[in-house]
Amino acid sequence: MKHRFNLLMILLIIASMVLAACGGGATPAPAQQPAQEQPAPQQQPAQPTEAPTEAAPAEAAAPVSADALPRKETLYYNGFQWGPVVGWNPYSNSNNNGMAIAQQDSARVTMFETPYLYNMLDGKQYPLLADGDWSWNEDRTEITFKIKPAARWSDGTPVTAEDVAYTWATHVKYETAIGAANRDYIETIEAVDPQTVVIKAKLDENGRAVNPLIVQAYLSTNYVIQKAWTQKLEERSGGDPTKLLADPAEDVVYSGPYGKFFADDTKVVLVRNDNYWGQDPSMWGKLPAPKYLAHVIFKDNAAGTTALAAGEVDVSQQFNSNVQDLWEKQNLPISTYLPDPPYHIGASLPTAFYNLKAHGLDQVCIRKAIAIAVDYPAIIANAMTNQSATFEQVPRSLMNPTPFEQALYNREAVKHLQWVGNDIEGAKKLLDECGVVDTDGDGWREYNGQKLSYVATCPNGWSDWQAAIEIVAAAGKQIGIDITTNFPEWSVYQTVVTKSDTPLPPGYEIFMMWSAGAGPTQPWGRIRNLLSSEWIGLPSNWSGNWGQYSNPEVDELLKLIPHETDEAKLKEMYTRLVEIYLTDVPSFTLMYRPQNFHTVNESVWTNFPHEGDGTNPPVPPLNLTDGWSIAGLYNLTLVEP
Repeated sequence: MKHRFNLLMILLIIASMVLAACGGGATPAPAQQPAQEQPAPQQQPAQPTEAPTEAAPAEAAAPVSADALPRKETLYYNGFQWGPVVGWNPYSNSNNNGMAIAQQDSARVTMFETPYLYNMLDGKQYPLLADGDWSWNEDRTEITFKIKPAARWSDGTPVTAEDVAYTWATHVKYETAIGAANRDYIETIEAVDPQTVVIKAKLDENGRAVNPLIVQAYLSTNYVIQKAWTQKLEERSGGDPTKLLADPAEDVVYSGPYGKFFADDTKVVLVRNDNYWGQDPSMWGKLPAPKYLAHVIFKDNAAGTTALAAGEVDVSQQFNSNVQDLWEKQNLPISTYLPDPPYHIGASLPTAFYNLKAHGLDQVCIRKAIAIAVDYPAIIANAMTNQSATFEQVPRSLMNPTPFEQALYNREAVKHLQWVGNDIEGAKKLLDECGVVDTDGDGWREYNGQKLSYVATCPNGWSDWQAAIEIVAAAGKQIGIDITTNFPEWSVYQTVVTKSDTPLPPGYEIFMMWSAGAGPTQPWGRIRNLLSSEWIGLPSNWSGNWGQYSNPEVDELLKLIPHETDEAKLKEMYTRLVEIYLTDVPSFTLMYRPQNFHTVNESVWTNFPHEGDGTNPPVPPLNLTDGWSIAGLYNLTLVEP
């Protein structure tokens, strides 16, 4: 599929751990989340021309300067890195190292690797360090998998089950973010023999795994880190957790295809380890095509778009406004994963939350009236420059637009509850019917004698969110509800919104936050984040349900789903949750958004993933760095060899 010019494939998008708002703005992702289906058998790639040999650190063999990288050996990126790298420590969550480290739903596996790779397009996990599929025991309390015999660290030593077990023990011992996110669900991870790993789930009072989904998800969201190197790290940090997590780890040993070559405040460069174990026939069967992965640190999106248009960037992980102009008006060899709007596969659902304790917003008819009046086509056209599916294309629910999630609920059963927006007359009728009318003739409706007046807010500088919030406010005015806007700085905004042990203050009656994207616990994890009452009362709540909605039926369904294996019953449960959400309207989705924007320039490299490209399993639009999308690096070819 081409964009009306030669040599133009089409490419990728979806999740990174933190991105929203102003094109390259940061939005933290929710904590680890796990799998719905058993992984499919692994695709066997082509045979290597040579068997891998004992590895030496790739940095030592690097033959060229970072300022003079061979163009035909280098794949250039933008949008991952917005400042200097802090470190290379896979135990830390404060490295600011976007090219190498992101333990998330589709983990970044350029340098460090997970046992399995998540594929957002089919919802499955495929073996990477693991040898074959994982399996539950009969009681679903233990998962067993094996490590590939071919898997090697960058120092040439084997990756073993003991590395997996010691990684987990380290996360728990030093109370890392990953340890904190999983310790309520994983009891132990044990090495039965050099190749065999057993993960024992934490059990509830009935002897069942507390949450099988989260245990499954650990396999594709978190890295395996070498035991021997970890012990060196522990020794030099003296067992101090703060020192261990702050260590820049310049000497880190890794198992992935790339390692550090260069990093300063202008660029970051990874170099291929030509002894990478993945060229073994048991995995990819060859090395990835680019020798170098390079990321120039641009000052803003505008500079990144200019570089993309000039052919100085091959893969663009940033919001490029009116992206279609690059090929339709400038006739450049640039494309997206989809050839037509929405250009990308939306994975996350930026959402407007209601303060359910604000006057009038405890009434469903008022909440729904505002929601159905909003001009969503204007949000998609203006805030997203049509880089979001419309609600006609993907009717609103709790699911993202991926085919995997869309198949998990019964559309017909909730069709009467869905809305596409801009329904001003319907909203007015709804308010009239529930007695919310203008009694004093000032043009504003009252509830219980008090004028309905709200502030809609989101962080300052997050331009697409600000545009969306302005459209929400405009809808209110059209139906007689006074909604103004306010854009506090993120430092203030996040402090207010994430405090769930007290009522939200005035000025936060309607406010925007993110939702989870595509991942191995979805859509369960997203629904939990949006609706679970477990987040209410937390002094620091980064998980969700910021409007403090509570519904016992929702909580019960969320408890049942992780244990249910019958697909028909799961569909019934998900359909019921969608029905409750669209009936109660505690919040409402404003747009669909890719986790990672992914636009490609095919001046130098071609054969990027695109819709209908025939890859099997399909390679998702995740920048050739995250989860199964790393497979795309093995398919790239040069436009001019």
